[in-house]
This record gives sequence, C-alpha cells and structure tokens, in this order.
Amino acid sequence: MKRQLSALSARYLVALRKHLKQSPRASLEPARGLGRQAVAIGLETLDVASIHERALATLKAAASRDGLIKRADIFFTETISPIEEMHRSALRANARLHRLNKMLGRRTLGLAASNRSLKRGIARRKTVEEALKKSGAHSQKLWAESCRLQKHLRQLTYQILMAQEDGRKKISRDLQDEIAQTLLGINVRLLTLKMEAAVNVQGFKKEIANTQRLVDKSIKIIKRFAGEFGKHHET
Repeated sequence: MKRQLSALSARYLVALRKHLKQSPRASLEPARGLGRQAVAIGLETLDVASIHERALATLKAAASRDGLIKRADIFFTETISPIEEMHRSALRANARLHRLNKMLGRRTLGLAASNRSLKRGIARRKTVEEALKKSGAHSQKLWAESCRLQKHLRQLTYQILMAQEDGRKKISRDLQDEIAQTLLGINVRLLTLKMEAAVNVQGFKKEIANTQRLVDKSIKIIKRFAGEFGKHHET
C-alpha cells in the first residue's frame, strides 16, 4: 500500500506539472485517471488531498501565481471526482440496501405470522380429529350398549307373555318396574350419545331421536298392558 501511494504521488506530481504548463483549456482526463487509480488502491479524499499538498509544495515556484493555483485546485477537484462518485454510489447502495432490509423485515414478520396461524390451524384440526375419534369410539360403545339393553327388553317382554297365571300380577308389577328402569337407562344413554355426537354426525342424531320416541312409546304401551292385565287378573 505504501509503495502504491508513493508511486501515485509521483505520477500526480508529473501530471499536475504537465497540466499547469498547458493552456487553461487542457483536458482534465489525466486527473480523472489518477482519481480512478486512487479508488483502485483504496485511497480516500484526504489521502489525495495530502498528495496534492505535497505536489504544490514541490511546485511552489510555479504555483505562486493565482491563476496557476486555481488551475491546480481544478485539477485536484477533478482527481477526487471518482472518489466522490464512489461515495455517492455507496450511499445510494446503502439506501437501497436499507430499504430492502426493511422490506425483508416486513415480509419476515408477515411470514412468521402466517406460520403461527398455520400452526394454530393444524393444532385445531388435530384437536378436532382426536375429539371425533374419541367421540366416534364412545358413540359406538353406547350404541352397542343400547342394542344390548333393547335385546334384554325384548326378553323381558317375552317373559311377561309367557308368565304363568299363578302370581302373574306380582310378576307383572316386578317386570314393569324392571322394564321401566331399563328403558329409562336406554333413554339416558341415548341423550348422552346425542350430545357427544353433536360434532358433525347429523344423521346419527336423527336416528337417536327416533329411538327415543320408540322407547317412550314402548313405556306407554307396557304400562297400559300391565294395567289392563292387572284389572283382568283381579276379575
């Protein structure tokens, strides 16, 4: 770096001396070339200013006139123009980078919010699926129990019809109580089944409601039959 700086200082002195010997309209392209070389080796404006001051000190005899000093300043200004342009470009690039970072930050926040929403949706779906599985298994168990109780009801009804004449009234009352309790148990279980099946099994709810109406009707028929049977037995 030091060797490159010394070489550039020497070239700057030669170019400035040559420029000051030329007419005021001489091209400033050599100055811009020196500026590009300064950029290439990483020099800043102050570095070039130091090179310029040393060159003026060396050329003090030639630069004593105001006109030459002004031309030397123009040469220096042209030399540092690539450095200044590089700084402006860097500032613009930094500004663009800042805007991109802000935009990326907003998109990152949006993506994070979307991911959180997606995770919540997946968690809710899993919860519903687990609830449906548990509800379905429990509903099947209750339905099987209901079928078993209804089979037991048919057996009890058959026992009523096949009961012997002796003691039929007592047996009828006992069976009536047992049937009523059995049907009440069925009704309670079906009500529980209806509430647990409220997730999405509409057809299942309708079937349960029909079964409940059948149970209620069965209770009324059995009570009426038992009452009539008791009156007939007393006569």
